[in-house]
Amino acid sequence: MKHKLCVRQAKYSFGASRVEYLRHAISAEGDSTDSKKIDVVKRWPIPNNVKELTGFQGLAGYYRRFIKHYGIIGKPLTDQLKKDRFQWFEKAFIAFEKLKKELTSTPVLALAENSAIFHCRNKSIGL
Repeated sequence: MKHKLCVRQAKYSFGASRVEYLRHAISAEGDSTDSKKIDVVKRWPIPNNVKELTGFQGLAGYYRRFIKHYGIIGKPLTDQLKKDRFQWFEKAFIAFEKLKKELTSTPVLALAENSAIFHCRNKSIGL
């Protein structure tokens, strides 16, 4: 033991079919959100001020790549962050609930297959 490196047993696993890493769950099916974070989002209360709204948007924004049209859905919430504009109204509530729903039912993002051909601006690209 020249360098005396140690590993905590709680920090590693071998032969696991699913690994949670940096707020993501990685498996053979692909990349998805961490189930612990999904439970947090389901229980998230309606924000009462800008600080609480910013906290929700921080978590939701981290997973934005899983949500189609994230910016459009969340616009009423972003509008609340403008100076002296925080006033919870129906559009903000609908956006909040929609984002919560999208975050708790996210699809799995799969890696592209090496043999696939992608079409981009009139060009075909093979991997």
